[in-house]
Amino acid sequence: MHLKGRLVHVTDVQSDKLQSYITSSENLKSLYKRTLIIVSISQIFGGAGLAAGVTVGALLAQQMLGTDAFAGLPTALFTLGSAGAALFVGRLSQRFGRRTGLTAGFIIGGLGAIGVIISAILNSIILLFLSLLIYGAGTATNLQARYAGTDLANSKQRAKAVSITMVFTTFGAVAGPNLVNVMGDFALSNGIPSLAGPFILAAVAYILAGLVLFIMLRPDPLLTARTIDATNQISKDNVQLAAENTENKRGIIVGATIMVLTQIVMIAIMTMTPVHMKHNGHGLGSVGLVIGFHIGAMYLPSLITGVLVDKLGRPVMAMASGITLLLAGLISAFAPGDSMVLLVIALCLLGLGWNFGLISGTALIIDSTKTSTRAKTQGAVDVLIALSGAAGGAMSGMIVAGSNYATLSFAGGILSLVLIPVVIWALKEKK
Repeated sequence: MHLKGRLVHVTDVQSDKLQSYITSSENLKSLYKRTLIIVSISQIFGGAGLAAGVTVGALLAQQMLGTDAFAGLPTALFTLGSAGAALFVGRLSQRFGRRTGLTAGFIIGGLGAIGVIISAILNSIILLFLSLLIYGAGTATNLQARYAGTDLANSKQRAKAVSITMVFTTFGAVAGPNLVNVMGDFALSNGIPSLAGPFILAAVAYILAGLVLFIMLRPDPLLTARTIDATNQISKDNVQLAAENTENKRGIIVGATIMVLTQIVMIAIMTMTPVHMKHNGHGLGSVGLVIGFHIGAMYLPSLITGVLVDKLGRPVMAMASGITLLLAGLISAFAPGDSMVLLVIALCLLGLGWNFGLISGTALIIDSTKTSTRAKTQGAVDVLIALSGAAGGAMSGMIVAGSNYATLSFAGGILSLVLIPVVIWALKEKK
């Protein structure tokens, strides 16, 4: 009886808290800001975790396999792994909330990074490939965390909410590539191959990201938003309720297409840039610098991008993404291989174009879904994004092996132009 009384008391306390968010806009605003801060802190660690695979994944595979033809395979594998993880994290979040789903995803990603380290020590290709698949869970979770900040945002705050969490990803994501040499030296001093060093950082970072969310993300933003929506809908008439409970499938398709295309182009060119640089005499420090600028451009402009997406609209920024990626592809294709300046400019534009596409596409997905099924739909869309990235990573090495880096970059730039007719089609349907 005593235990039952305690359970009733806890339930009453939780109910009172939820009621306070329903009845007080100030309390809800405070919870929204607190959620953004917690998710942003986790993104700092998550950004550091994802940078390891991006920076040295292709080089580690090249070293262990002894050929360039499969250098894009690590990116393909951890991106493929992120596809399965996106579905898993999305469904887990749908059922139990963001806290449970995101925590599980980050911890699994950390375990994958540990597996990569062990595979490098044992020089085991099979273990490397398996570990990269598991490591991909961190990438998927880091990407899905952007949705957690939007659960309590209104329609005019959504793109900005996405952008805030992405800005904080920058701190870890830029630091990671620039710690390549430091982590490499640390690994060597402990009898571990230097290229596995960044994965030590990734393991620690992903696990810390998961712990931050598990300990601090209370109350859960998605479960809170769902409760608030359900309460508010009780007072609405059936016609209005039916309208609000209908998903905009066209919006979901357009948002997903925008993110899929930008992911293919970005992953393909980014994956082979370290290999291209190595062939042109650049050292590991230079590779880390270029990739650091690239990742900074992927995330740092997010605050401005979020405001622009909310102010100018999703379609305008989606088309800006296509044009920016085209410029990135052309500069990458025609820049001399020994030119650090042009490579930095090209990779910065590549990151910026991806940023425009991700935030505008994400905002479209949120606009087009309802809270009762939102996490599940977001997970499914992120599966498509991850699979497209895996395809881009796998094909990039084969294209470069069969032709060259310039061909890959030029093809990527041209492909990005498909975004423009997609957006025009969507606008016509609106009219």
